[in-house]
Amino acid sequence: MPRSENPPQMEITSERIQRLTKELWDRLIERGAAPKFRDDRTLRSFSLGEVAEILGVSGSYLRQLSIDGLGPTPELGTAGRRSYTLRQINELRAYLASARQKEALKFCPRRREGEKLQIISVAAGSASTTTSLYLAQGLALQGYRVLAIDLDANGSLSKMFGYYFPDIIFSDHPASMYAALRYDDDRVSVRSVIQSTRFDGLDFVPGTIELFRFERQSRQRYHSEKLRYPDASIRMVDALKEVEEDYDVVVIHCGGESFLTAGAYEAATGVLMTVRPQMADIASMAMSVDYYSHSVSLIEKAGRPVNHDFTKYLVTRHNPRDVSQQEAVALLRDSLGDDLLTAAVWESGAIRQASMKNQSLYELSAGEVGRSAYEQAMETLNSTNAEVMDILSKIWGRPPMYVARASRTAGKASS
Repeated sequence: MPRSENPPQMEITSERIQRLTKELWDRLIERGAAPKFRDDRTLRSFSLGEVAEILGVSGSYLRQLSIDGLGPTPELGTAGRRSYTLRQINELRAYLASARQKEALKFCPRRREGEKLQIISVAAGSASTTTSLYLAQGLALQGYRVLAIDLDANGSLSKMFGYYFPDIIFSDHPASMYAALRYDDDRVSVRSVIQSTRFDGLDFVPGTIELFRFERQSRQRYHSEKLRYPDASIRMVDALKEVEEDYDVVVIHCGGESFLTAGAYEAATGVLMTVRPQMADIASMAMSVDYYSHSVSLIEKAGRPVNHDFTKYLVTRHNPRDVSQQEAVALLRDSLGDDLLTAAVWESGAIRQASMKNQSLYELSAGEVGRSAYEQAMETLNSTNAEVMDILSKIWGRPPMYVARASRTAGKASS
């Protein structure tokens, strides 16, 4: 591809930078190397053993269902090995909930009438992006209807979901929450910015550079109009009310100390804080907690009570063999008590490898990252998600079941 014509002599610096960037982008497109706005890959199928683990039944039971022609028809691979798509797993859920009605909640955990939408705001912190991803995908795999929202203007969670937005060059990408929160007459319904994902039952609102614009506008309004309370929060609450009936759980990935994050805290029914078990990281988390407290105090002073069902803390990137980290976890346990989740996510090369591919371990097979590392990482991730799901069950007045199931599964894996 030939270089563009000589640029005009009066070209200013910003125009020159944009022109050169555009030329580079054109060359990447020509070679098929440019990132796409949205990843068009499909989610892999799950083996019969994986499906049995997800549903909490035996593999032989699922195999017999297939032989009897009950439920969705799985794909038959080499040596007659059966596999199911996530959509088929959800079809299996519906069938089993109907056929085994006493266990309907186990197979179809969607919220019932009178059970409120759960909105979990994941505060910015150590591995908070990864935590948001695995929580949203893990909930979807267990049959919940989930909406994930990225409030990071840098789109860190969006990239892991397979979205990439080179905003400096293009403007025709899917919109972020900015479009549903903006202050002018161009504000749209939040439904119009929701995107589907590779996971059946999991939708997503991307984070883009537009969110910086919303922060700037919110700051100007707050100071120039001398507001006692940021109306950005009201807009966040109202936007989520629009889709209240469509989902069981909303997972919000916060992007730091901002008006958007304050809105996420007001909309939340629960807040999850992540921390790496090192003293410097604990200090950083303490500052995040202070901002959380400040945001809540502003909301309360404005006469809007905040009634979170829970505030929990999660240890991430934990090396259980490191003595200093053991001491840090003990400090956290002594300080936070039951607010610190029992489960912790271990430091894992498998999780890092998946992140480098902008994917999660749920999307990869064990062979792609090493079976031993894969199984160990999945055990800690699933244990964390199980604990969160049991918290949701308690809020909805249901008996706990996920932690016990995860413990049985871990026992099988280690035997």
